[in-house]
Amino acid sequence: MNARVVVAMSGGVDSSVAAALLKEQGYEVIGMMLRLWTEPGRETANRCCTPEAMALARRVASQLEIPFYVVDAKDAFAEQVVTYFINEYMRGVTPNPCMICNRHIRWEFLLNRALSLGAEFMATGHYACLERDAQGRAHLFRANDQHKDQSYVLHALDPSQLDRALFPIGELTKSEVRQKAAELNLPVAHARESQDLCFLAGTRYEDFLKRNAPNTASPGAILDSYGNLLGQHAGLPFYTIGQRKGLGISSAEPLYVLEKDIASNTLRVGPADDLGCHTLTASEMNWLQPAPVQPFRALVKTRYTAPPRPATVSPDGPNRFIATFDDAVRDITPGQAAVIYLSDEVLGGGIIETQVAPAAARRRVNLLNNR
Repeated sequence: MNARVVVAMSGGVDSSVAAALLKEQGYEVIGMMLRLWTEPGRETANRCCTPEAMALARRVASQLEIPFYVVDAKDAFAEQVVTYFINEYMRGVTPNPCMICNRHIRWEFLLNRALSLGAEFMATGHYACLERDAQGRAHLFRANDQHKDQSYVLHALDPSQLDRALFPIGELTKSEVRQKAAELNLPVAHARESQDLCFLAGTRYEDFLKRNAPNTASPGAILDSYGNLLGQHAGLPFYTIGQRKGLGISSAEPLYVLEKDIASNTLRVGPADDLGCHTLTASEMNWLQPAPVQPFRALVKTRYTAPPRPATVSPDGPNRFIATFDDAVRDITPGQAAVIYLSDEVLGGGIIETQVAPAAARRRVNLLNNR
């Protein structure tokens, strides 16, 4: 009997083609779709599980002649993802809820449902590649389409989850996926993509926080690196490291968010030269391969859209590491993931705790503190 695999379907082209490819390869395919939490009154706007998306997923499953189930994950999603999203902003950091969703909802909640149906694997429409070694252990690599690569958010899977994973479209480009969908006459071949967080339901995250966590933000001072008052911010959760637009202040040179000080409710800004950092520390480390104990050279990616940068990675116990970059890296943001690559292979990653400012910025802060 062919191996049974559950495909996490969304009503989009990527997961639909993933299901079709696995069916062609002889797997016994079952489609599953998650019903996620949405703000009351905004159910039709959640791009991950709108009635239209569910109808499309059902049509694809029917066309492929595979079983299809909808799994209610509203409570788990609200507890694991939405609460995390709000709490991290309250702590003054910028969270990555997609990473948490992959870890706890798709690859824990949904994987457990798949295993309960006797599935050996779970597949998604992520753009990432897997290779298995002689012992059968899975190794995670960047996708062939570097513009769509999603290995950054998949670093959060633990090795046992990765061993159960299949990423059927990882070898394809986006255009090839759409072409395959068109060849199969799938109704999702030309479906529009959205990069917004699903539970924001098309609204800005600032508005979501105001509606669902009105006590997360209060106005405060915007200071430059010398302590000069430049204006007032609307609330620290509404800003992120590296932000330039929307600060509401005037200056002879462009100014960027350098730091959010929760204790004093202060937003510190400065010129672009003060934005780059050479060093970060990360915790909550997840190693996909045996954890190294000695410093080593690697590439480190600090945001989903950022390129991997050469660095020396120094493990600091099993759950932390320090990355020292060859060149200053802009926009290193606490709360985001720092993911370690050896060439194209993902070794693991952790959550950024701190970044070390360049010497010029530190001198200005020290001058301020010594006044």
